[in-house]
Amino acid sequence: MADTRPALPAVLAIDGGNSKTDVALVAADGTLLASVRGPGANHEHVGVDGAMRILGEIVKDVAARVGGAAGAGPDGLVARHISSCLAGADLPEEEEQLAAALRGQGWSLTSAVANDTFAVLRAGLTAAPGQPPWGVAVTCGAGINCAGMAPDGRTTRFLALGRLTGDWGGGWYLGQEVMWWSMRAEDGRGPDTALRQATAAYFGLPTVRDVAVGVHLGRIAREELLGLTTVLFEAASGGDAVARDLLERLAEEVATMARTTMRRLALTGEGTPVVLGGALLAARHPVLTLAIERRLAAAAPGAVPHVADVPPVAGAALLGLDYLGAGADAERRLRSAGSFRPPVMSPE
Repeated sequence: MADTRPALPAVLAIDGGNSKTDVALVAADGTLLASVRGPGANHEHVGVDGAMRILGEIVKDVAARVGGAAGAGPDGLVARHISSCLAGADLPEEEEQLAAALRGQGWSLTSAVANDTFAVLRAGLTAAPGQPPWGVAVTCGAGINCAGMAPDGRTTRFLALGRLTGDWGGGWYLGQEVMWWSMRAEDGRGPDTALRQATAAYFGLPTVRDVAVGVHLGRIAREELLGLTTVLFEAASGGDAVARDLLERLAEEVATMARTTMRRLALTGEGTPVVLGGALLAARHPVLTLAIERRLAAAAPGAVPHVADVPPVAGAALLGLDYLGAGADAERRLRSAGSFRPPVMSPE
């Protein structure tokens, strides 16, 4: 009797961030079979075992959407290959630890782990015939990082552990900066800024002092300060000088990272793609975007900045298809999947 079981998906793609995890199953020809968004699974926050438990629930969900369940394939397989790009995979030993943990789940025949910045990089690069995709990506979400790949396959990125490793930027820093300037405007130590009233209003409180006390006493979670980036963007659009200066500083950090990465890889800048990713850069806020473009034009003439047209989980999937030797047709098919917006996990 012929085997009527459906073919095993080629790639289980994982883009694991701090606040969310996107997972997708992709066929060998680049067809997007299913995708799901679940909670963050950063091992730095929940431990490796905790990360695998969270991923296990998301994988179970996405597998069910293609007519099965995690462990329903031959020998418990979900896909031929796992391509996982994870926040917190900052050191080679962390990559290997996470790769070993993924192998232990039995979801695939092979697996690879990289830092999540490489998902943004691949999402924004299209491979030319006979040549690996190359360029630079800066991602700015909760934090900030940059990665690059040369035409000969060499890669580089930053350690990106925060101020400890020389970093500034991302939602964590900007939220704190908004509070800093708002508080100083309110108590008289700094210039007045529209951020002051907007910050208090964002939390539904009368004053910025009330916000600060709320954070101090635990009534407001520190993670909620990430939302102040929306306040920052609105104030900058209204012409507020303090808000615009903060976005100018972020643009300088983005350009500096991109320029340094190009220098490390001996990329001249001429025709070098610079992918802008992460929630803050993908928002395409005109003040920030124009400031980045202006600085890159001065520091790396000829570089071509752009926002990827597919999300990072698609970049992780493309890395998986690269590993399996899929061709340009598969890449085009995956990129043309118009609704590459993962639904939220099914409730229990």
